[in-house]
Amino acid sequence: MVKLTTKKVFKPESIIMLLLIYDCMADNDYTAKDIVVLSGTQGVRKRPAMYIGSTASPGFIHLLYEVLDNAIDEAIAGYCRNITIRLSKEDGQDVAEISDDGRGIPIDPIPKVGKPALEVIMTSLHSGAKFDNKIYQVSGGLHGVGLTVVNSLSEYTEVLVKKGGKKYRQRFSRGSPVSELEVIESISEKDTGTTIKFKPDKEIFSVNSFDTIALQERVRDLSFLNPKIKITLIDGREAQEKTEVFVSQNGLSDFISYLKGQTGELSKPISFSKSQNNIKVEAVFQYINAYSEELLSFVNNIRTSEGGMHVVGFHTALTRVITNYMQKGTKKPTRQETSIEGDDTREGLVGIISILMQDPEFEGQTKEKLGNSTVKTLVDSVSYAAISTYLEENPGEASKIIAKVTAAAEARESARKARELARKKNMFEGAVLPGKLADCTENDPEKVEIFIVEGESAAGSSKQGRDRFYQAILPLRGKILNVEKASDEKIFNNAELHTMVTAFGTGIKETFNPDKLRYNKIILLTDADVDGSHIRTLLLTFFYRYMQPLVQRGHVYIAQPPLYKISKGREVKYAYSEAEMSTILKEYEQKAALQRYKGLGEMNPEQLWETTMDPQHRVLKQVVIKDAERANAIFTVLMGLDVEARRKFLEEHSSEVSFLDV
Repeated sequence: MVKLTTKKVFKPESIIMLLLIYDCMADNDYTAKDIVVLSGTQGVRKRPAMYIGSTASPGFIHLLYEVLDNAIDEAIAGYCRNITIRLSKEDGQDVAEISDDGRGIPIDPIPKVGKPALEVIMTSLHSGAKFDNKIYQVSGGLHGVGLTVVNSLSEYTEVLVKKGGKKYRQRFSRGSPVSELEVIESISEKDTGTTIKFKPDKEIFSVNSFDTIALQERVRDLSFLNPKIKITLIDGREAQEKTEVFVSQNGLSDFISYLKGQTGELSKPISFSKSQNNIKVEAVFQYINAYSEELLSFVNNIRTSEGGMHVVGFHTALTRVITNYMQKGTKKPTRQETSIEGDDTREGLVGIISILMQDPEFEGQTKEKLGNSTVKTLVDSVSYAAISTYLEENPGEASKIIAKVTAAAEARESARKARELARKKNMFEGAVLPGKLADCTENDPEKVEIFIVEGESAAGSSKQGRDRFYQAILPLRGKILNVEKASDEKIFNNAELHTMVTAFGTGIKETFNPDKLRYNKIILLTDADVDGSHIRTLLLTFFYRYMQPLVQRGHVYIAQPPLYKISKGREVKYAYSEAEMSTILKEYEQKAALQRYKGLGEMNPEQLWETTMDPQHRVLKQVVIKDAERANAIFTVLMGLDVEARRKFLEEHSSEVSFLDV
């Protein structure tokens, strides 16, 4: 009860307001009774994204990675040679089972807890053998939360341990044990290992299946990083079971061969490996006939997709080595005014850098970036010494590398001058958006879309057929530049690419900012013929190399115009595939007029809207990147400078072509 003492006379409405304020204060009083204490597993279930990044596909497969990484840690420690991953389905939900032939999770009781070690590891956060560096000198798991998180976010988890001549089993559900640890059979003393089977909880996740391509990529990486370790992936989710075996004999040497594929080499691979201060640095890289860099980085077998201090150290050393080598007198750039920058030394570089260390500091549980500052200095030192020695001992290879770097520096300088000219020209002309852009009236980027249209004829139909409120049209004149074969100078001087970048509003290269994108959807609309496919491929190459974040964020789409118009009397239907066309003809008993669309310009505005632009009826394919390594190799081979590699690829894969429009 609150007593109000005052000599003022309150108006009725003022008294009512005071009472309302008091009620709110009483209802929101913050005391000890408001504190909610969750157990470890409850906390994980309440805030799963804190531990696995998301409850969508990346988080779903992250559970599998946590178990797989534990098996790999046994391999690093020298106790595991074989790992098997088996995928199956139960009630429409994927189930994973990971087995290894390591030492097996301990099953003896922990004295202070009074429970078997296995149960503690599966149900208690921050428990395990990876804190004191005695059992595991290095490991991907750092915080002792991996298996507990998997257990907490799974409908059920079953653990089998083979150890000491016996096989043990214990079952769990949503973080809690549902059975005691039990011996289920006697086995050979030599037979050891752990098997963990789990079913992700549909109450937690918005998806129900593991991303096969992402899993294959992860397993492939691990096989290269851990030579002679055999990883078998068995996919039993379909009627026809599929088995893949991943094993590498030569480690990173095999890895770089896979990464560069059939692309022509400009230098031989440069590799080095050194252990210092309880950190092992291993790297291999080479220059290929390409313009982009493809450097994969790992820490304790975990892919650090955002890099970190080990990548910074390597880049710093590479730039310093090459700059110093060129400054010795005979290896200077042909243009004295052109200085070398870091990007120049990395053009066309493909490689892998792998670190094994104790106590790495990752940014977040999903471990995408390494933060240990001391690693930068060590990697810089080790890389500088190794690369310097290689260049001194291999002058022929050094000359090829220097020529590549010099050409990159000169092209960059030319591109810079071209950009300055373009900026000055724009300032004089005062044009913000390209004149050929037919923009929409809505200004909210989340609500609008832009069609990149092939040719003036199709542009005319699409401009007339569109919804002007939220649909913009940008016509292209012919085929754009193949950026895989072009230097920055040519790219910045290309009118069509300049028009697109200006329309998008994102900038390019060092000024690129995906947050400034003016349209939520970028839709590629090209003819359904060979030329249209070629233009679409050129556009995708540009997006992949220079605007990849737009693809990763899901902004890029491919429109699917109909292949056929089928008429019977006044009734008209459209077919988007050969199979659909055959079905419609059968429905009409072959008594129909058939028109094959070769170009978008053959459709009037109403038809183009109805079939290709109307969100209620159109078919759009979102462009995604699942297997980034393979995508990079394909773009390099098929769109790059190496004609021989492209010819070889086409010859080897020609039998896979099922339909070729000629």
